[in-house]
Order: sequence, then structure tokens, then C-alpha cells
Amino acid sequence: MAYRQCPRRLWLDLHEPERREDSSGSAGRVDAGLAVGTIARRLYDPLARGVLIDIEQLGLARACKATEEALRERRPIFEATFASDGALALADILLPIEDGSWHMVEVKSSTSIKEVYREDLAIQAYVARQSGLNLSGLSLALVDSSWIYPGDGDYRGLLSRVDLTEETLQRCGEVPRWITEAQEVACADSLPDTQTGRQCDAPYPCPFFGYCRSLEPTVDYPLEWLPRFPAQRWIDRGVTDLRDLPEEVLNDRQRLVRDCTLNQRVFFDRLGAEADLAPYPLPALFLDFETIQFAVPIWAGTRPYQHIPFQYSLHRLDRHGRLEHLEFLDLSGQDPSRGFAEQLIHDAGSSEPIFVYNASFERSRMMELGRRFPDLSGAMHAIIDRVVDLLPIARNRYYHPSQHGSWSIKAVLPAAVPELSYQDLEGVQDGGAAQESFLEAIDTNTSTERKDQLRQQLLAYCRLDTYAMVRLWEVFSGYIRPLDDFIE
Repeated sequence: MAYRQCPRRLWLDLHEPERREDSSGSAGRVDAGLAVGTIARRLYDPLARGVLIDIEQLGLARACKATEEALRERRPIFEATFASDGALALADILLPIEDGSWHMVEVKSSTSIKEVYREDLAIQAYVARQSGLNLSGLSLALVDSSWIYPGDGDYRGLLSRVDLTEETLQRCGEVPRWITEAQEVACADSLPDTQTGRQCDAPYPCPFFGYCRSLEPTVDYPLEWLPRFPAQRWIDRGVTDLRDLPEEVLNDRQRLVRDCTLNQRVFFDRLGAEADLAPYPLPALFLDFETIQFAVPIWAGTRPYQHIPFQYSLHRLDRHGRLEHLEFLDLSGQDPSRGFAEQLIHDAGSSEPIFVYNASFERSRMMELGRRFPDLSGAMHAIIDRVVDLLPIARNRYYHPSQHGSWSIKAVLPAAVPELSYQDLEGVQDGGAAQESFLEAIDTNTSTERKDQLRQQLLAYCRLDTYAMVRLWEVFSGYIRPLDDFIE
């Protein structure tokens, strides 16, 4: 499967794995896969008759032998190990069928079928059949994101099964060519001559992207800095620098980014920003959430991959410019949703505008809380009605070359307010790190001292998010004057 994404990825995986730079996102996908796989074994083997083949503990030869023994015993098999034609396949689940055949189930933590899953299943099926397995059925087990966890460890309904038997058996004919080509790459003495491109992010972000990009010529003004621009299409034509793009292929926003970048100038429509904010006088609130997602829900009443808010920061700026800060953080390990909603309703007051950055996220979370807790729905919708989004104002009125085409708050803040930076925070500097810290903090094995440290880091990170909004509001509203080099 590494080869199917990119020949260079396979070669580096085998010969220079130390060059990997795995992201927190890839670690999260692995954790989700492990969690879903564990539940799948319980659901497909409720009598606990099955056998798990641990290839890491047994080694290849003994794992293959253990698989053969389990096949003879006609028991459910997890991680059944097959080797044939120089290829190795580990089947997530094998279920015995009454006619003597087997049904293979590949378990995915995704909620929908992807092309990569179809190829994965075809490889598994081909290698298993070449090893002599009588395979009569093939399925994907996917997470049903509409299912609501009832609690008490009852995960019946978490997975939905999609039969792909006919399609997969037809695709098995492609697999021998993939194996042959992959073996040629694996045996090569040098790195394949593959350039970075679309495959670097599909189907997953490649952990070797940074290394591969370092081998390519440096581009002063890369096309990737243009928002919503088909950069790869032009790179494939040999155009890699903003200076070489035809004027007519750019929209107004892309043209703005290019011109500011090439001229090293800052765009700031001061009067427009002030007009945007004029309907919302002080006092005002500034709000930000942190949430956690679980592929396998751990709290009753929640769905797979539902954003569960566990923290907020709320700054209040009064009409005299005085700041007050309120916050919520639940690290008890219990569902934080109800406590979060009740305290937010209390802290948010009843009339002031509530500024957020990318309002669709906060609005969606509050609507979900209103649906979960009908008695709080009215109060939640009252808060939603007061939300004002700073992101469109930033996007329409401000751009600094250092943003590199991004209007995320982490890109805009150090540009507009250079004395503030997320890089100065200890431990938690982005949303992914916040989720990891939350999970570590609620782990029962985490020490009290470490939990206290994580609490302080989470509070500091979320507090900076809303303080950043306060400072951006000050710049955009004309409350303070920005840098002298801002142009209109």
C-alpha cells in the first residue's frame, strides 16, 4: 500500500525509515484504528472463541503457522497472517462459514468507503487466496457516524458492513503487477526518481514529504501560498513560482496575495474593517472552544467522531477597555458536555456581541449541545444569535505576506500583533496538541503532577486564542493603531 501511494515512500520506508516525520494527525488515525479494531473483535466474536495472531510477538514464520492451526480449528481469526509471491497480508477478521469457506472483513475507522480501502482489500484477498484460503466473501466494516452510544460498553451498531465480494475478486487480477513493481522498487539501490505532487497527500499525508521537498530546488514564492488555487496543475506544467503565473488565471483574492507577497506590502482596509465592526460596540465577549473526538465514543449519548467540547476561554472587554477573563476546563474524565453548556450560559451573559474566529465551528457545537440537552436549547440558541465572526473581516480587510495564503488566527496574529505568538507557549501550541494533552490528562495512569501541568498548558493555550481575538478586534476596529507600514 505504501508503493501504491508513491514508489519513493516504499523505498524510504524500507531503506531510510529514520527520515519519517509523522504528524499528530497520523498518530491519531492509528489510535482510532486500534480502538475500532478492538471493538470489532468483540462484535464479530461475542463468544470470545477467536484467536489473535500477534505477528510482532511471534515473527512471520510462527504467525503463518498459528494462522494455519486456527484455520483448521474453524475459529474466528484476527490478524490472520498470509505470505505469498513475496507479499505479506494481515487480515483484520476471518469468519468461518458453514460450507467450509471463510469471510474476510477489513475494519476501517473511517465512515465512508475510499479507493485505498478497495485496493487494500484486493491485496489481502489475493495473498490469502494464493496461500490456499477458500475465500467466499469480502467486506469492509465502517464506522456509522449516525449511531449514538447508549453506554455500558454496548457497541452494537457502531460498525456497518459493506459487501465488496464481487468487486474485490475482479480486482485481484491487478495485484500481481503491483507486487512485482513494488518488489523492484524495494530492491533498488537508490531512491526512485519521483517528484513531490498530488500523491504526497493522497490517500494520506506522507511522512517523508519534508525530506523529499528538501531534495528539490528552493522556490522563492511557491504557488501553494495562493488560497484555493490548483497549484499542482501548474507545477506539472513547469510553473512553480508566483512570478511566472499568468495574470488572468488568478481571482481577486489570489491576486491580492500574489501582489502583497511579491511587493512585500501589507494590505489593510482600515475603514472597511471599522465599518464591519461598528454595529457591535463594547462591551463585547471573545469566545473559543476546544473539543475532542473519539472514533469509538466513551460517553453515553455521543456519536463517533462527534466534537465534544471540553474547554472554553471567554474574554470580556468592557466599554472602558478593561478585560475580564472566564474559562472552563473539565479533566475529570467524565462527559464534560453538560457542565460546559451550563457554565457557558452563565458566563456569556445576555446581550453583548460574542466574537469568535470561524463561527461555523462554535455555532455547530452549541447547536449540538442544544439538541442533546433540550432544557438548555433556548439559552444555547440565544448565544448563537449573538455570535459575530472575525474571520470574514480578517479575510476581506487584511493580508500580510507572512501569512502565506492563510487566514488562520495563528497566521494573522503574529502578522497584525507581532508581540504575540503561539510559539511562546509551552507544550500546547495548536488544536491537535490540545486534544493530545486532554487525552493524557484524563488517563487514569497520568500522575497528579503531570495532570496539573497539562491543565495549566491547556488553559494558557485557550486563553491566548481569545486574547488574540481581542487584539485583532482592537486593530480592526481602530481601537489601537496598527503598524506604520499598513496600507489601505
